[in-house]
Amino acid sequence: MNTFLTICLIALPLSLIMGFAAYLARQSAKGMPVKRTLALNVTAFVVVLLLAACFAFMVSAEGETTAVMTAAEKAASNESMGLGLIAAALVTGLAGIGGGMAVAAGAPAAIAAASEDPKSFGKSLIFVALGESIALYGVVISILILNKLV
Repeated sequence: MNTFLTICLIALPLSLIMGFAAYLARQSAKGMPVKRTLALNVTAFVVVLLLAACFAFMVSAEGETTAVMTAAEKAASNESMGLGLIAAALVTGLAGIGGGMAVAAGAPAAIAAASEDPKSFGKSLIFVALGESIALYGVVISILILNKLV
């Protein structure tokens, strides 16, 4: 039963988000405006995230805590540690993808700006560094999650 709940908490929301993103990418290729595609994708992400949070809250509200840990509680503790590791991996991975997308958009623009006006190199370098900092924030949050588990 615990593995089923783990699958419901992790795999179902991720598959819904990825499926909806693929559908919107196909619609965007057919001619849907980019702003509408982005708005629908963000809305779907927030809705699925809220549903997963509500489901996780309902599942966690069912359990009771006691001072002495039984074998089942130790197993649940190990399972929550596994979920924490998955959360840390997702944070690092998604932040890395976001940072890569930001750098992919900012670096060519910075190169073009620097080639037209060499004085703008310092300003454009800041925007590329801001894109890279997104990935670093993900790593910091991942380290905080891993420290919480230990």
